[in-house]
Formats: sequence, C-alpha cells, structure tokens
Amino acid sequence: MSEYDEAAPVEEDVTEDYTAEDETYTEDSGYTEDYTTGETFDLDADGIADDTITADGVTFVDSNDDGTADAIATDYTGDGVSDELILDTDGDGYMESIASDTDGDGMLDTYESDTDGDGLTDQVSVDYTGDGYVDSVATDTNGDGLTDIVADDFDGDGFVDSIAIDTDADGVTDAVLEDTNADAFLDTAYTEATPEGDSFQSQTGQVI
Repeated sequence: MSEYDEAAPVEEDVTEDYTAEDETYTEDSGYTEDYTTGETFDLDADGIADDTITADGVTFVDSNDDGTADAIATDYTGDGVSDELILDTDGDGYMESIASDTDGDGMLDTYESDTDGDGLTDQVSVDYTGDGYVDSVATDTNGDGLTDIVADDFDGDGFVDSIAIDTDADGVTDAVLEDTNADAFLDTAYTEATPEGDSFQSQTGQVI
C-alpha cells in the first residue's frame, strides 16, 4: 500500500511597507518558489518520488518518466490525502485497477482489478485490518459477474487459511479448502460430497 508524506506548509513574511525595491530579485538573492502537490508517490518502489501534476484535487502520477500518467489519484474530501488511486499496472495505457480508501482512515484498503482487459472488475483484494497487507481476494474467473473463488488470510501471516470455491458457477460455494493447523499448508477439503471434511496435504504454502 502507498504511504503519503505531507509536505510542510510554506511560511511567508508579509510587511505593510511594501516598496518597488522589494520586488527586485537577483540570482544571488536566494529567492525560490516551491510548488508541491501535498503528496508523494513511488509506484515503482525505486525509492525515488514519481513525477506528479495536481489540479483541483486530482493528481496525475508518472512513475517511469515517459510523460504518460501511470496513475490518477483523487482527493474527494479535500484533506490533502487521496481517497482513490486509478492505476495502469501493466503499462498498456489502460487504467485497469482502482485502489481506494473505503473507511476514510487515510490508508488504501481495497484494490479492484480488471485482469482480463474486458473493462469489468473481476478481482477485488481487501485489507480489512489496516496493516497494509491483503487479507482477502475475491475472483470472478468466468466473467459472469459472480465471485467464483475467495481466498482469505485470517491470521495475517501472508498465507491463505481458506479458499472457498463455486465450482459450478451457480453463485453458491460448494467446496472449501482450509489450513486447520495454521502451518501455512491447506490440509482439509469440505465439499458437498464430504461435508465433514476430507484430509489432504498441499505441497506448497498458498501465499495470498
């Protein structure tokens, strides 16, 4: 999730005795004008602040210095912190993902993506705990507008604890895979045929 650094306010000294001589500035005077957006972004995580242009609460972010916006941040509340970030994550010029702050705490917590490029959201990732890490991912795998798979990390360790699957696309979960002993490996399957659970052992931990 992105962190935003608030820019310090610019202090100005204003006097009543303002004369024409006060308007003259030379290269040696040290006079500079500082324009800031109030937020900084580092979308490519290279440690260098991305180029930004801000107007009327909307900030265009160019993370790779190619002159094209890779993200558009919007501050709807006017508090100086963006509430929504629209992103072009694959560099194709199409903004296919939206990150938003749904609870107003100043942290982006919901990430909506169009993974197949059809113009419709088919995956939603959510940070319920506000720790900056995804806790749940819901995916529509067949483009019917209904969630087919939900992966949850209940304990915040970065590994999936449960995967709920709608295998027949009827809108009802009919299979659940769980890690019942918190070892980061899914080990039990609950299905319509085995409602009490059937033990198995996944070969690798499922990272959410």
